[in-house]
Amino acid sequence: MGLRLKFNIVLVVVFLLGLGVTGYISYDLLHRNARDEVLRSAGVMMEAALSMRSYTVAQITPHLSYKLTQQFLPQSVPAYAATEIMTSLREKYPDYWYKEATLNPTNPRDRAVEWEADLVSSFRNQRELKELSGVRLTPTGRSLYLARPLTIRDPACLACHSVPSTAPPMLVKRYGDRNGFGWKLNEVVGAQVVSVPMDLPIRNANQAFLTFMTSLGAVFATLFIILNVMMSAMIVRPITGMSRAANRISTGDLEIPEFSESGKDEVALLAKSFNRMRRSLEKAIELIDRK
Repeated sequence: MGLRLKFNIVLVVVFLLGLGVTGYISYDLLHRNARDEVLRSAGVMMEAALSMRSYTVAQITPHLSYKLTQQFLPQSVPAYAATEIMTSLREKYPDYWYKEATLNPTNPRDRAVEWEADLVSSFRNQRELKELSGVRLTPTGRSLYLARPLTIRDPACLACHSVPSTAPPMLVKRYGDRNGFGWKLNEVVGAQVVSVPMDLPIRNANQAFLTFMTSLGAVFATLFIILNVMMSAMIVRPITGMSRAANRISTGDLEIPEFSESGKDEVALLAKSFNRMRRSLEKAIELIDRK
């Protein structure tokens, strides 16, 4: 096994180990960043929904107070307003989804499905929880969800959700007297849930990973060629020449030129030593011939 082959084997093994470690770390980092990016998008949607609720309470409902005595307007309900605006957003981004999932909602469309009910139960059982997030499979691919508890903190909410007799008659007439009642102050009645698709960020992360690994492979291939050329010119070729010269000298052929002794590296020192050995051998042979 030649010196160059040994060097290349060691170089390839080191590269493969480095490529494996680098690939593992970079893949994990890129996918973690993709998840964080999706989580930030979900957080922005959640804050947007909260802003819509606050705007409805502060700017819309007060101006409809007179009409509300004669007619129930769902647009005056913060949850309805936030859900409607987010529904409009889904017309352009169908995979982005917002819901105020409630165990006992006034509006049937807000009723929590099984996995949403599990989130609400978690908030109910662990009151210190302020937020939950995770990944679930949907018909369009993986989706990351962000959920926060819906807690009744304003006693004014109980005017519509305690018992049917105290609720606005128009609300009872529209939705009936069986849903959305029995709520209590400081009770977790549901969860605000935002779902954001992960397919695009994951595809971007995979593309970035592929580009990075391809670039790393190209850099290694370039270095591999450069190192082989340098090793051939600076080490393998001089040592091969000395080996051939040594073989010729061992057969008595001393008619070979001396090697260049320029430089101060190990190969130059080896050339000096070889030339000195050759001259010493010539002198020894001359002394023997004289005797």
